[in-house]
Amino acid sequence: MVNNHSTQLDAVFHALADPTRRAIIARLALTPCGISELAAPFDMTLAAISKHIKVLEGAGLLVRSIEGRNHTCQLNTAPMHGGMEWLRHYEKFWNQRLDALVTALNTEDTTA
Repeated sequence: MVNNHSTQLDAVFHALADPTRRAIIARLALTPCGISELAAPFDMTLAAISKHIKVLEGAGLLVRSIEGRNHTCQLNTAPMHGGMEWLRHYEKFWNQRLDALVTALNTEDTTA
């Protein structure tokens, strides 16, 4: 069963899967920017950048404010917290598994 939290998590991971979108997020982590500023480092059209921005907006990672013809984008890190929690769960899982492996190897060394 897919719930709203899972759908949000899927959208965040999908948005972060693309290197262009990660670069946009890195830029926005420094300061809010206009669309043209965000597009400047990339060899793509404003329409292509706009599609990336819409994906980030859909995932809730970006908030856009519009004043006349100026669109300013700002990073919203709140949706990343769900992803971090999901990763932490598996970090604990793997740390426990690796600790058990180390213990088993140490036990084997002392009994050999």
